[in-house]
Amino acid sequence: MTALQILIDGFAISALYALAAVGFTLIFGVSGVLNLSHGGIMLVAALIGWWAAGDLGLGVYGGTLVGILAGLLTAYLTYFVVVRPIQRSRKIPREETEIFVLTGTLLWGIMIQVGMAALFSDNPVTMRPLIRGVVDIFGVRTPKNEIMIAVVCWVVIGLLWLLINRTRVGKSMLAASINPRGLTLLGFDLSRIYFLVWSIYGTLAGIAGVLLASFLGVGTANAGQLTASAFSIVVLGGLGSVSGSLLAAFVVGYLETITAYLLNPTLRPIPALLLLVLVVYLRPQGLLGRR
Repeated sequence: MTALQILIDGFAISALYALAAVGFTLIFGVSGVLNLSHGGIMLVAALIGWWAAGDLGLGVYGGTLVGILAGLLTAYLTYFVVVRPIQRSRKIPREETEIFVLTGTLLWGIMIQVGMAALFSDNPVTMRPLIRGVVDIFGVRTPKNEIMIAVVCWVVIGLLWLLINRTRVGKSMLAASINPRGLTLLGFDLSRIYFLVWSIYGTLAGIAGVLLASFLGVGTANAGQLTASAFSIVVLGGLGSVSGSLLAAFVVGYLETITAYLLNPTLRPIPALLLLVLVVYLRPQGLLGRR
């Protein structure tokens, strides 16, 4: 029974991790930005969604929509207030832009965490389930909400795959990740492509944030852990590799679930971090990365 419970719970949390990591990978692959405020954006979506559902009386679905919108707006703020000004600054040497973006997003993430703690306190919160009830899977009673979250995550990932691989806009994003200069020579506006990518990223981070609040609950102390998990998954999978991030999300998700069930829930991040160190040492490009 324990093995089946690990299999079910691990699949749900891995799907959630995959959704969060895909957006993280997307903005790095297209715009070259490692956003260290990622956990803060998910935190905003989760807490605002919880507040809107309860205090504003919008209910779980209304709160979910408000939370996703809050995540999207926070992603826009991150791009227009932090990332783009650094990228366009003439006072920062071009070869040092990436480290300034890393530092800027890290500090921005800390500001978000502190600001949300001031507004909502440090206490973890949990949104009401999207759907109630339980279902019996070979003797294991599993919340329907957990199954729905896994399904929603994979539906969203599937829609993103269709957008990128089956539309002109998606193919322009792929081209921007391969040869941005060549794309500009063809008449494409890179700033519009970057705006679209950040829009997609903000939506994905918002969805992941509110689903996390409905599944496991979230508090301001989780912001750094959420960023670390996404960063670990992206590095494990290979920077810029979406398929690698999906694979790594399941590796990390199941490692954490096994650790929580068989050892101690407080130790759940440790095996994934040890694996990250091992992969960086033996295969710096990640599982499916090329560079």
